Amino acid sequence: MQIIESEQANNHVSLLILGAGWTSTFLIPLLNREGIKYAATTTNGRDGTIPFRFDPESGDAEPFMNLPSADTVLITFPLQGQGQSKHLVRMYNSTHKKTKDEKPHFIQLGATSIWKTPTWHNDNSPYDHTNTRAIAEDELIKCSRGAVLNLAGLYGGARQPRNWVDRVIKSKEELKNKGALHVIHGEDVARAIIALHRDFTPGKRWLLSDMHVYDWWDLTQDWAVQTLQGAESGEYDVPVDKIERQRALQTWVGELMVEEGVRALPRDTASLGRTLDGRGFWQKMGIWPTHGRIR
Repeated sequence: MQIIESEQANNHVSLLILGAGWTSTFLIPLLNREGIKYAATTTNGRDGTIPFRFDPESGDAEPFMNLPSADTVLITFPLQGQGQSKHLVRMYNSTHKKTKDEKPHFIQLGATSIWKTPTWHNDNSPYDHTNTRAIAEDELIKCSRGAVLNLAGLYGGARQPRNWVDRVIKSKEELKNKGALHVIHGEDVARAIIALHRDFTPGKRWLLSDMHVYDWWDLTQDWAVQTLQGAESGEYDVPVDKIERQRALQTWVGELMVEEGVRALPRDTASLGRTLDGRGFWQKMGIWPTHGRIR
């Protein structure tokens, strides 16, 4: 296959975002404020982005030739299994020829779900090497000396953790089995990406959270109380069925505390199963999360 250097190579940017989705609603405004030159792609080229769709089975260089050269390439969409990371890196580098020392840094956004065992984990802890995303991330690290940001649950804007309760807790038994919740605000994800862009750590996997461990029982009880109080005061217009739902959640938490011998909330972290230590990245970069506890 013949590779021709990208026609966009002269349109150099500091950061290229492959996949301008939810995270970019926080990242792009921060890039603008910081004066960092960037370009971004979407599958359909909306909002002035570059149309780009990664096909791991295709050897067509044209989609990559339409991309600018960059100091850092941020991959926001998940790559899966063996071969995809290597293919993306090879196609991009082949169409943006530089010297060995000038090759771009690659950053992959991942998820903290690769850490599974019911104990404390940090960015150096063993993880599930059979996870398809972890396999692709390992490949990116190996083939490009790239870095990975494994993100806790994403929230911010309209995406609020309290709205997840109805999806993940449909019964008292499901609530009983809920342990720890870990999250990271989109604004802090954006700050982390820019920090890693400026102070790149080749070949490093990072665990990114807001440095809190939340107890699902504690959150569920607190949110139920807030909703009921808001309904009683008239602050919120809450449908009758939602009021009954909040009362049920409140009751379930109380009953479970009695049944499981939990004296107070939040529960001790030792009883929450998998817990994440997110200090490492922030300490390395010399910055700290700007968003405190979720409410």
